[in-house]
Amino acid sequence: MNIAFFLTPKNEVIYENVDATMRQVMERMEHHGYTAIPLIDKSGRYVGTLTEGDLLWELKNSPDLNFKNTHTVKVKDIPRRIKHKSVSINSSIESIISLAVSQNFVPVVDDNGTFIGIIKRSDIINYCYNSMKQSQL
Repeated sequence: MNIAFFLTPKNEVIYENVDATMRQVMERMEHHGYTAIPLIDKSGRYVGTLTEGDLLWELKNSPDLNFKNTHTVKVKDIPRRIKHKSVSINSSIESIISLAVSQNFVPVVDDNGTFIGIIKRSDIINYCYNSMKQSQL
C-alpha cells in the first residue's frame, strides 16, 4: 500500500521555519497541544523535528536564558537530541512502521526533499490493527 493514503498534507500540519524564535515555537506548540513539531528551511525542505525536550534542555543548559528572552534564540540554533527521519512519498507503509515506534509522526518529503506532510503514528497503528483483524477473519 502506498503511504500517500495516510498522508496528512502540509497545509493541515503545524510546522515551523528554522528562522523562527524559540518563543514562537513554544507558543505554537502550546496552542496546538503538540510535543514535537517539524522544522523546514526557507526552501520548504524538512530539516528535523523539534521536541519539548529539546526546548527544555536548551533552557537548562543556557544559564542566561529564561522565558522572557526566548525570543532571542533562533530555532535553528537549538540542538536536537534525536534525529527524526523522514521518508519519501514513494515509500511503503511497511518501511515506516519501525520509524513510528520512536516518532509521534513520520515526516514525508517529495523527490527533492521538500516537506509535503506527515503520517501520524495513530494512523499507522490503526492500519496495523485493521490488517490484523482482516487476517483473523
